[in-house]
Amino acid sequence: MRTGVYRALAVVTALTLAPVAAHADPAPSERELIDSVPLLMVKQHLRALQDIADANHSTRAAGTGGHDASRDYVAARLKKAGYKVTIQQFDFPYYEEKSTALMEQISPDPELYAPTPPDGSSLGDFATMAYSGAGDVTAPLQNVDLVLPPGPVPSTSTSGCEAADFAGFTPGNIALLQRGTCTFLVKAQNAQAAGAVAAIIFNEGQPGRTETPRGNLGTPVSIPVVGASFAVGEELSSPAGTVVHLRTDTISEVRTTDNVLAESTWGESKKVVMSGAHLDSVPAGPGINDNGSGSAALLAVAEALGKVPTRNKLRFAWWSAEELGLLGSEFYVKSLSAAARSKIKLYLNYDMIASPNYVFKIYDGDDSDATGAPAGPPGSDEIEKLFEKYFDRLGQSHSGTDFDGRSDYGPFIAAGIPSGGLFTGGEGIKTAEEAALFGGTAGQPYDACYHKACDTVANINNQALAVNTGAIATATVVYAYSANLPGPSAAAVAADAGDGAELVGRFTL
Repeated sequence: MRTGVYRALAVVTALTLAPVAAHADPAPSERELIDSVPLLMVKQHLRALQDIADANHSTRAAGTGGHDASRDYVAARLKKAGYKVTIQQFDFPYYEEKSTALMEQISPDPELYAPTPPDGSSLGDFATMAYSGAGDVTAPLQNVDLVLPPGPVPSTSTSGCEAADFAGFTPGNIALLQRGTCTFLVKAQNAQAAGAVAAIIFNEGQPGRTETPRGNLGTPVSIPVVGASFAVGEELSSPAGTVVHLRTDTISEVRTTDNVLAESTWGESKKVVMSGAHLDSVPAGPGINDNGSGSAALLAVAEALGKVPTRNKLRFAWWSAEELGLLGSEFYVKSLSAAARSKIKLYLNYDMIASPNYVFKIYDGDDSDATGAPAGPPGSDEIEKLFEKYFDRLGQSHSGTDFDGRSDYGPFIAAGIPSGGLFTGGEGIKTAEEAALFGGTAGQPYDACYHKACDTVANINNQALAVNTGAIATATVVYAYSANLPGPSAAAVAADAGDGAELVGRFTL
């Protein structure tokens, strides 16, 4: 039984590399470097992150004490390992739903609507929108430019998209708005400017646009704003003057948080090999798989390489506020000059690498495996091939996953930097085909604790963690010493490989 569960913990991988240029003080062999990343250290880091969450109201979310303590832990380990560490501070819109919202019709027909709880564990008749203000209001509803019944796809509703839609709106009423055309934020801001004490934005009503929207306003507003299903919105729209009681309990404000950046003292400064993982959790839980797993594995790899001479400059990042929209990585990339950007030859991203019902997904750099998103910038295909070769040598199945913009590679791709990385699945459902390839349970989420309080150390799959830690270590070492890095001006990694020594990684508990 242990062999089946921990198969990857003692696996031997082999990957051929070109010979490494000599250093004044010879570096350890590539094999020794890979072997120097013990899984026990990764597990130690995960335990430390769990302890930090336990001491900080079970969360490590950006803008909280839990994230600050996580930042300090990572920074201290990196300094001890010999890196130049930079704490990059930035402001961001902080949001937290402190308790479950309430919405009820008072008249003409009293009715209590089912809420969506803060942890998102179920979808109710309505849901508080991210960055909603807090409030407890009872007031008449006023319809704002609704299209009932809805028109055909695409969107036909422009409800609340223009200030003119609120002509005749009575200040002190609750605005009843319909999804469509403009953003939730525009609708909410226009309602607030018109004197609404709250806003209910219901789904538009076409097929696929009927359930409760879990909206994100993107920036704080001061009034309560909730999304509602089309059925609830249609019900509330008639008769005119329906009275509703709405209560939201949120924190929505601007706070300060930090990225942690670490740079090696070795390597060609114009050839930066960058790897990153987001360090923040959601407010609802400690975030040990999402994304303590990527953060811990990356930290262990960085520690192993901190005092080792390399051909290329290594830079590692632990991003903050990813869960609020990639804010940390966006801030970093936007802060770079064109010259500084050009030195980053590739970016590797590790977000959720130990999901309990895992799949081994590689970001699809050439758009050959997945669908719905374009290929990455030139060179991304070579990064994908490197990871494929690692898994193939293991005899481990793998599949492609789209660059869908949901993690911190997004700003790097937008800047034209070759990118890649690994992912073991979030809230999506494992298919029967995936269960046949990877084991686990079809019809269930890859991670049933995604964005929930149960994302603890008990939510980590050791086999997935071991295999992906090996992949992270392998890619980091390959690119640390590669003479020709991926990209439009470089030869493929495969062409850079020669008849040099084999690189072997062993990961044992």
